[in-house]
Amino acid sequence: MNGLALITGASSGFGKAIAEKFASRGYDIIITGRRKNKLEELSSSIKQKFPVKILVLDFDVQDKKAVDQHLAHLSEEWRQIDVLVNNAGLALGKDYFEEANMDDWETMIDTNLKGLMYVTRAILPFMIARKKGHIINMGSVAAKEVYERGNGYSASKFAVDALSKAMRIDLLRHNIRVTAIHPGAAETAFSLVRFKGNEQEAQKVYEGFTPLSAEDVAETTWFCASLPPHVCINDLVITPTAQANSFYLNKK
Repeated sequence: MNGLALITGASSGFGKAIAEKFASRGYDIIITGRRKNKLEELSSSIKQKFPVKILVLDFDVQDKKAVDQHLAHLSEEWRQIDVLVNNAGLALGKDYFEEANMDDWETMIDTNLKGLMYVTRAILPFMIARKKGHIINMGSVAAKEVYERGNGYSASKFAVDALSKAMRIDLLRHNIRVTAIHPGAAETAFSLVRFKGNEQEAQKVYEGFTPLSAEDVAETTWFCASLPPHVCINDLVITPTAQANSFYLNKK
């Protein structure tokens, strides 16, 4: 075994691609998510390709009790986590502040921020005991610049950015690396979820340019994790060539 990685939100998108990438490099993996059938499909697919061990954990990171129940009581074998990828997250709605749905805001904060905190706190004792580990938090370009109608989502991702910096400082004495990766426009189910199943609106987001793929983000995540132990990428923004930041996008 080359290592052990835990990836949250692994049933689709970035998380699925990241799980496949780490498995292809010989890592055993723990994959978590809300859709058990999707996780089991992924587990089966990976095992057919790579000789790795996989632990499937079905829970919602918003549920602190469920997080603690599943992660605090891992067996000794599965506690040896080298890399934690806090990928679980979502955007809901794209509305002006005064029109935004409060339930959407709460779901984004509970998942993108509080869920990340719950999972990290549950796993940290294992890393601290070993005096090593790498936490990779999935942020967004929306964590760097606020854009119109991005209010609640940007707020949650700005918090992830701040929290990543705080973790890096506080965990320095434990020899634990912390990386925040901030992807720009990437074609996954992200926009479909944001627009609540409206395929027409979701597709418009990616028209006229070549967006990032989930595999691009997975490759970047692996690069950060595979550097020598004395090297830590603290903060990384990745966008398509056609995108400069949250505002500037060159569509043909």
